[in-house]
Amino acid sequence: MDEPITDGSGAPPPFAPKEVRVAPLSPERLREVLDEDDWLAFQEAIAHAVRVFEGRVIWMISSTAAGGGVAEMLRYFLAYSRGAGVNVRWLVITGNHEFFEITKRIHNFLHASSGDGGELGPEDTRIYEEVTGANAEQLAAVVRDTDIVLLHDPQTAGMVPRLKQTGAHIVWRSHIGAERPNELVHRAWDFLDDYLREADACVFSRHSYVPDWANAIRTEVIQPSIDVFSPKNQDMDPETVRGILTYVGLTVDGVEAPPVYTRYDGTPGRVDRLCEVLSTGPPPHFGDPLVVQISRWDRLKDHMGVMHGFAEHVAPATDAHLILAGPNVNAVADDPEGADVLNEVWAAWRELPHARRSRVHLSCLPMADIEENAAIVNALQRRATVVVQKSLEEGFGLTVAEAMWKSRPVIASAVGGIQDQIEDGVTGLLLDDPTDLDAFGKLILKLLSDPERAQEIGARAREYVRQHFLANRHAAQYIELFASIIEAREQQAAQAG
Repeated sequence: MDEPITDGSGAPPPFAPKEVRVAPLSPERLREVLDEDDWLAFQEAIAHAVRVFEGRVIWMISSTAAGGGVAEMLRYFLAYSRGAGVNVRWLVITGNHEFFEITKRIHNFLHASSGDGGELGPEDTRIYEEVTGANAEQLAAVVRDTDIVLLHDPQTAGMVPRLKQTGAHIVWRSHIGAERPNELVHRAWDFLDDYLREADACVFSRHSYVPDWANAIRTEVIQPSIDVFSPKNQDMDPETVRGILTYVGLTVDGVEAPPVYTRYDGTPGRVDRLCEVLSTGPPPHFGDPLVVQISRWDRLKDHMGVMHGFAEHVAPATDAHLILAGPNVNAVADDPEGADVLNEVWAAWRELPHARRSRVHLSCLPMADIEENAAIVNALQRRATVVVQKSLEEGFGLTVAEAMWKSRPVIASAVGGIQDQIEDGVTGLLLDDPTDLDAFGKLILKLLSDPERAQEIGARAREYVRQHFLANRHAAQYIELFASIIEAREQQAAQAG
């Protein structure tokens, strides 16, 4: 990241957003994966964007540049937008440990989970407003009234009132939510809604996530998407998969193919860092049945349930291995619970019977180079016999679409946006009750014992992602939203004048 964005008045403030630089990419590359009609529609949307956004900056504001689906989407959104001639800039806010503890609590509450069991009291409000206010004040120095600001998730909601004073068009985007709101969800919205009521629009991933207060302003539903040409999703031949996983320590094979991939900008990349692997036995051989879950170390991802479900119901009946993989916990600044969750899983892993523990592997993936990290994830998903995502709650769950794109059969909980990606029995298998470990194990055994069905599900999954969850649809929806907000203000000005 570059130097902080500041107002230039003197010494750097304690909290100021930092800019993330991303090289432009031509949207033309999407043509090879789109139908002709979809490609023509995408071209028209791009041409419309270039006309409407001329002279404007679209500011994307998030809380981290790595370690989650939001950061990944912003990276390719920025690259393709700039490649199309639209001026998009990406800033990451800064904060202290107390701030990110509070925003993680809000995150958990919005998922109907108590998280660390803390409250959202006056002192939490003070800290939250201090950090978001300081970041907003610095950003306000460079935002113009013709610009568009898209703020992502609870960490940025407190910036809305100050940025609204600049005259810019303000949109807030929530990537999380709960289908059945409880008291915790209402408490989180009570904390956030006063800031958000001033936004020109709020965007959610599902209709069921839209809170009652948002009915007073404009709301839109835009589901996430993946970039199939990113290091995480680009095509990768089996020898390259084997080379990467052998090098990082996630498979035993003896074949040393180069651990290489293609970077975002088209230049060659190589995996140079190793994974941290916790295991009592060797990692699986390349041909062994392998179950994989890749996600942040977050209690809502239920690593513990995946591990026990596999150890109790899958390991005794098969020779399969399980890899639970997540990011290096020191590299995700906006998730202070990651280390605690990893330690809890590690302690539970140690209590497994030795024979079962030897086929359960915990791995922290290197995060120093996010494209290298993405290539390792790509290889691991492609190596998996079955990919699982047994979340207790999930805003959307892009790891599901990523695995589906790679033609992997996916078993996932029937929660949140996962249900919008998987048609049960057709493009994957849904677990109705994420806490039912016996049912979870039976679904895994069903796919491991029927390779032909698993292959058919994987093929249908890839096609479903191609039709519904690629960047062309995602970008066109945002272009339409931003253009309509600009048009509405211009009409209001004309009527007033």
